[in-house]
Amino acid sequence: MGDQEMPVVRIAEPDDFAQLPAVEAAADELFRPLGITDLPPPASAAERSRAWRVLVAGRPVRGFAVLQLVAGAVHLEQLSVHPAAGRRGIGGALLAAVVTAAREAGADRVTLLTYADVPWNAPFYARHGWRVTTRLTPGLRALRVREVELGLDRHGERVAMVRPVAPGDGPPPG
Repeated sequence: MGDQEMPVVRIAEPDDFAQLPAVEAAADELFRPLGITDLPPPASAAERSRAWRVLVAGRPVRGFAVLQLVAGAVHLEQLSVHPAAGRRGIGGALLAAVVTAAREAGADRVTLLTYADVPWNAPFYARHGWRVTTRLTPGLRALRVREVELGLDRHGERVAMVRPVAPGDGPPPG
Protein backbone atom coordinates (compact mmCIF):
# COMPACT_ATOMS: atom_id res chain seq x y z
CA MET A 1 0.00 0.00 0.00
CA GLY A 2 1.46 3.34 -0.99
CA ASP A 3 1.42 6.22 1.46
CA GLN A 4 -1.53 7.92 -0.26
CA GLU A 5 -3.43 4.81 -1.35
CA MET A 6 -6.60 4.06 0.64
CA PRO A 7 -7.29 0.33 0.89
CA VAL A 8 -10.72 -0.88 -0.10
CA VAL A 9 -13.00 -1.83 2.80
CA ARG A 10 -14.68 -5.17 2.18
CA ILE A 11 -16.32 -8.07 3.99
CA ALA A 12 -13.66 -10.39 5.38
CA GLU A 13 -12.89 -13.52 3.40
CA PRO A 14 -11.79 -16.79 5.01
CA ASP A 15 -8.07 -16.08 4.45
CA ASP A 16 -8.34 -12.69 6.19
CA PHE A 17 -9.26 -14.03 9.63
CA ALA A 18 -5.79 -15.41 10.38
CA GLN A 19 -4.36 -11.88 10.04
CA LEU A 20 -6.70 -10.20 12.53
CA PRO A 21 -5.02 -11.22 15.83
CA ALA A 22 -1.68 -9.72 14.73
CA VAL A 23 -3.34 -6.46 13.64
CA GLU A 24 -5.21 -6.24 16.96
CA ALA A 25 -2.07 -7.03 18.99
CA ALA A 26 -0.11 -4.34 17.15
CA ALA A 27 -2.92 -1.81 17.67
CA ASP A 28 -3.09 -2.69 21.37
CA GLU A 29 0.58 -1.68 21.71
CA LEU A 30 -0.58 1.94 21.33
CA PHE A 31 -2.07 1.66 24.82
CA ARG A 32 1.30 0.84 26.47
CA PRO A 33 2.46 4.48 26.81
CA LEU A 34 -0.83 5.13 28.69
CA GLY A 35 0.09 2.42 31.20
CA ILE A 36 -2.47 0.00 29.78
CA THR A 37 -0.39 -3.14 29.42
CA ASP A 38 -2.85 -5.89 30.30
CA LEU A 39 -5.67 -5.74 27.80
CA PRO A 40 -7.34 -9.06 27.08
CA PRO A 41 -5.49 -11.00 24.38
CA PRO A 42 -6.74 -10.59 20.80
CA ALA A 43 -9.58 -12.87 19.82
CA SER A 44 -8.62 -15.87 17.72
CA ALA A 45 -9.33 -16.13 14.02
CA ALA A 46 -11.98 -18.75 14.82
CA GLU A 47 -13.70 -16.44 17.31
CA ARG A 48 -13.69 -13.54 14.86
CA SER A 49 -15.10 -15.73 12.09
CA ARG A 50 -18.24 -16.27 14.23
CA ALA A 51 -19.08 -12.54 14.30
CA TRP A 52 -22.15 -11.31 12.47
CA ARG A 53 -19.86 -9.40 10.10
CA VAL A 54 -16.19 -8.51 9.90
CA LEU A 55 -15.04 -5.71 7.62
CA VAL A 56 -11.40 -5.43 6.61
CA ALA A 57 -9.26 -2.82 4.88
CA GLY A 58 -6.38 -3.84 2.66
CA ARG A 59 -4.54 -6.90 1.42
CA PRO A 60 -2.81 -7.81 3.63
CA VAL A 61 -5.28 -6.58 6.23
CA ARG A 62 -4.33 -3.13 7.59
CA GLY A 63 -7.42 -2.67 9.75
CA PHE A 64 -10.70 -4.33 10.64
CA ALA A 65 -14.08 -3.84 12.31
CA VAL A 66 -15.98 -6.63 14.07
CA LEU A 67 -19.76 -6.24 14.14
CA GLN A 68 -22.38 -8.03 16.21
CA LEU A 69 -26.15 -7.72 16.33
CA VAL A 70 -27.24 -6.58 19.80
CA ALA A 71 -30.81 -5.59 20.69
CA GLY A 72 -31.80 -4.44 17.20
CA ALA A 73 -28.60 -2.48 16.70
CA VAL A 74 -25.33 -3.20 15.03
CA HIS A 75 -22.65 -3.18 17.72
CA LEU A 76 -19.07 -2.32 16.84
CA GLU A 77 -17.30 -4.84 19.06
CA GLN A 78 -13.75 -4.12 17.86
CA LEU A 79 -12.02 -1.64 15.58
CA SER A 80 -8.29 -2.07 15.05
CA VAL A 81 -5.87 -0.44 12.63
CA HIS A 82 -2.26 -1.57 12.43
CA PRO A 83 -0.09 1.33 13.67
CA ALA A 84 2.09 1.08 10.54
CA ALA A 85 -1.02 2.03 8.55
CA GLY A 86 -2.35 4.56 11.06
CA ARG A 87 -3.35 8.16 10.45
CA ARG A 88 -4.27 7.48 6.82
CA GLY A 89 -8.05 7.43 7.10
CA ILE A 90 -8.43 3.66 7.43
CA GLY A 91 -10.32 3.89 10.74
CA GLY A 92 -12.69 6.48 9.28
CA ALA A 93 -13.24 4.38 6.16
CA LEU A 94 -14.03 1.36 8.32
CA LEU A 95 -16.51 3.42 10.38
CA ALA A 96 -18.27 4.63 7.22
CA ALA A 97 -18.53 1.01 6.07
CA VAL A 98 -19.93 0.03 9.49
CA VAL A 99 -22.71 2.60 9.12
CA THR A 100 -23.44 1.34 5.59
CA ALA A 101 -23.59 -2.27 6.82
CA ALA A 102 -25.96 -1.26 9.62
CA ARG A 103 -28.22 0.62 7.23
CA GLU A 104 -28.27 -2.30 4.78
CA ALA A 105 -29.18 -4.63 7.66
CA GLY A 106 -32.11 -2.39 8.61
CA ALA A 107 -30.60 -1.31 11.94
CA ASP A 108 -31.44 2.16 13.21
CA ARG A 109 -28.18 2.66 15.14
CA VAL A 110 -24.64 1.49 15.73
CA THR A 111 -23.40 1.16 19.30
CA LEU A 112 -19.95 0.70 20.81
CA LEU A 113 -18.16 0.70 24.16
CA THR A 114 -14.86 2.52 24.53
CA TYR A 115 -12.53 4.56 26.71
CA ALA A 116 -13.80 8.09 27.28
CA ASP A 117 -10.44 9.85 27.37
CA VAL A 118 -8.15 7.91 25.02
CA PRO A 119 -7.75 10.18 21.96
CA TRP A 120 -8.23 7.37 19.42
CA ASN A 121 -11.27 6.06 21.29
CA ALA A 122 -14.30 8.22 22.27
CA PRO A 123 -12.96 11.50 20.79
CA PHE A 124 -12.24 9.72 17.49
CA TYR A 125 -15.71 8.16 17.36
CA ALA A 126 -17.32 11.50 18.24
CA ARG A 127 -15.65 13.08 15.20
CA HIS A 128 -17.41 10.40 13.12
CA GLY A 129 -20.91 10.99 14.46
CA TRP A 130 -21.08 8.83 17.59
CA ARG A 131 -22.38 10.35 20.83
CA VAL A 132 -22.07 9.18 24.43
CA THR A 133 -25.28 7.65 25.74
CA THR A 134 -26.42 6.49 29.16
CA ARG A 135 -29.48 4.72 27.70
CA LEU A 136 -28.28 1.14 27.61
CA THR A 137 -30.40 -1.65 26.20
CA PRO A 138 -30.28 -4.93 28.15
CA GLY A 139 -27.86 -6.29 25.54
CA LEU A 140 -25.53 -3.31 25.80
CA ARG A 141 -25.76 -3.43 29.59
CA ALA A 142 -24.69 -7.10 29.48
CA LEU A 143 -21.68 -6.15 27.34
CA ARG A 144 -20.72 -3.48 29.91
CA VAL A 145 -20.94 -6.05 32.70
CA ARG A 146 -18.59 -8.29 30.71
CA GLU A 147 -16.13 -5.39 30.34
CA VAL A 148 -16.16 -4.88 34.11
CA GLU A 149 -15.52 -8.62 34.59
CA LEU A 150 -12.54 -8.35 32.21
CA GLY A 151 -11.19 -5.45 34.28
CA LEU A 152 -11.28 -2.84 31.52
CA ASP A 153 -12.61 -0.13 33.86
CA ARG A 154 -9.39 -0.08 35.90
CA HIS A 155 -7.70 1.78 33.02
CA GLY A 156 -10.17 4.65 32.83
CA GLU A 157 -13.76 5.61 32.29
CA ARG A 158 -15.63 3.46 29.78
CA VAL A 159 -18.59 4.92 27.89
CA ALA A 160 -21.30 3.64 25.61
CA MET A 161 -21.68 5.51 22.35
CA VAL A 162 -24.38 5.42 19.70
CA ARG A 163 -24.65 6.66 16.14
CA PRO A 164 -28.11 6.81 14.59
CA VAL A 165 -28.41 5.34 11.12
CA ALA A 166 -30.99 6.90 8.88
CA PRO A 167 -32.02 5.71 5.42
CA GLY A 168 -29.67 7.27 2.91
CA ASP A 169 -27.31 8.23 5.73
CA GLY A 170 -23.77 8.68 4.59
CA PRO A 171 -20.62 9.38 6.51
CA PRO A 172 -20.74 12.53 8.63
CA PRO A 173 -18.99 15.60 7.23
CA GLY A 174 -15.40 16.17 8.18
